[in-house]
Amino acid sequence: MLSLLEKTKFTIEIPNILHTIPILIQQVPKLHIDINHRQFEHYPFRDFDWAKARQAMMLETLFDNIQRISDTITLPYAMHFLRDRVSEKLDLTYFMEKLMQTKGESSFQAHRERFELWEKVKVLSFTRAATSLWTMTMLTLYARVQVNILGRHLYFEMTRSDGSQLLGEESDALSKIEKQEYLATADFLSTYGLNSLIMNMRNAVSQVMKTKQLNSQFSMETVQETMMEILDLFMGVESDLVLINWVDYILPETAAQYREMMSAANADDSSSLLMDFTKLEQLISETREVLSSSDFSTVVEISLRKGVDLLVEEMKVAQGSEAIPLAKLLPRVAQLSTPLLEEPTNNKFIQLLKIAPEVQLFYTFLYADIPRV
Repeated sequence: MLSLLEKTKFTIEIPNILHTIPILIQQVPKLHIDINHRQFEHYPFRDFDWAKARQAMMLETLFDNIQRISDTITLPYAMHFLRDRVSEKLDLTYFMEKLMQTKGESSFQAHRERFELWEKVKVLSFTRAATSLWTMTMLTLYARVQVNILGRHLYFEMTRSDGSQLLGEESDALSKIEKQEYLATADFLSTYGLNSLIMNMRNAVSQVMKTKQLNSQFSMETVQETMMEILDLFMGVESDLVLINWVDYILPETAAQYREMMSAANADDSSSLLMDFTKLEQLISETREVLSSSDFSTVVEISLRKGVDLLVEEMKVAQGSEAIPLAKLLPRVAQLSTPLLEEPTNNKFIQLLKIAPEVQLFYTFLYADIPRV
C-alpha cells in the first residue's frame, strides 16, 4: 500500500476532488473559469471538459449536503449519546461517596477499605479520561470517513450518468434511506462497542497504573507520558494484552450482523431484516478496509497524540505545571471527559482534529483513492 507521501507523486483528476484538495489545487496552474462565456486565462485549459466541470459542481453540492448532515446531525447526536453512555458506565460517584463516609475512621479495616477505594478511583479516573479521548477521536475521524466514502459513491454514480438523477431524493446507486442507515452506524460505538472497549481500556490502565502510588508526585509531563502509555497499550503497541481488533468497537463486521443487532434492540420493528442490505454491506466493507489501513492507523496515532497534548495544556492553564500527589490529581483527571465529550461546535479537541494538516491530507487521498491494506 502506498504511503500518504508516496501518493502525492500521482496526478489526480481535478474534477474528481476539486472541492476537497486545496493543497493539491495550488500546485497546478490557476484556472479562471467563466461558466457562461467559457473564457480561460491559461491555454492548457482551453479544451476543458465542461461536462465534467458541471458534474464536479453538482457533486460538490451533494457532498456538502452530506457533510452538513454529518456535522449538524450525525456527529452531534452521536457525541451526545456517547457522553451519556460514558458517564453512565464510568461513574465515580459511588466510590467518592464511600471515601467520604470512611473519612476520619482510624481502624485497620477502614484504612484497608480506603486504600482499596482509592485504587479503584485511580484506575477508574484514568479509564474514564482515556476512554473519552479515544472515543471522541475515533468518532470524529469515523464521521469524516463516512462522508468521504459516500462522496466517492456519488462521484462513481455521476460518472455513469449526466448527474441529473442525483438531484432527486434517490438514485440507483444509493437511496436516501441507505445513506441514512449508513450514517446511523456512527452510533454503533456507543450502543454495541463501548462495553468491551471499556473493559480492555481498564485492563490497559490497570497495567500502567499498578506501579503508580497515590503519593507519587505527578507533573503534567508525567500525565502526558502516562496517557500515551495507556493508549499505546490499548491500541496494541508493544502490548502483551490480548485485545480484539479495535475496529470492531466502531463498526460491525457485516451489514447482516448490524441489522440483526438493530432488530434485537427494536423488537417491535423487524422490517429492517426484510430489506436488501447489499449496498450497506458494500459501504461497511469499504469502511472497515479504510479503518484497518496503515494510513488510518497513522492518522489515529497522530490524532491521539494531539489530543493528549491539548489535554495537558488545558490542565496546565487550570492548575499550573507544578507536580502534585497523584491522589490530588485524580479528580481533575476524572473531569477531563467533560471537555472531551463536549458537543462538536464547542469542542476544542474536535476542532483541532478538523484542521490538523495530517488529518486533512488523509481525507484528501481517501476521497481520491480509498486505501488498500
